[in-house]
Amino acid sequence: MRSGNGRREIPQRAGEPLICDCRMPIAESEKVARAADLKARTKQFALRVMKLVDALPRTIQGRAIANQIIRSATSVAANYRGACRARSRAEFIAKLGVVEEEADETAFWLELIIDSALLTEARIHPLLTEAGELIAIMAASRKSALGNRKSAIR
Repeated sequence: MRSGNGRREIPQRAGEPLICDCRMPIAESEKVARAADLKARTKQFALRVMKLVDALPRTIQGRAIANQIIRSATSVAANYRGACRARSRAEFIAKLGVVEEEADETAFWLELIIDSALLTEARIHPLLTEAGELIAIMAASRKSALGNRKSAIR
């Protein structure tokens, strides 16, 4: 902080000078918290799908779907993590598009599990709901990022 004479003032805390004021602006800290929440949420989604794969029957159909759904569900988490480390807004938008596509593909495989009666709908429904929510979140985030293309990514 600068005083009227051009000198920097040292922020005070309880009467003691601070060495450094490292507080993030509130809006920025909320973005970081939301990103961390979504990282954890996408990782949990992948872990839940991995557990579901263990419950699939050991048939040709079960193994084929297991291989595909494990790839798409883990890709949701991995690509979201990559989006958070994007070097540019364009890269961020592209990665969010990949996350959205992979979440949609995972939803497809979950629907196929239900339609083929490999597992009960009651067992699949919570994951299908989560996939739908992740698709909606990523689509909205991508749309916002596209609209804010001119602002700097932080």
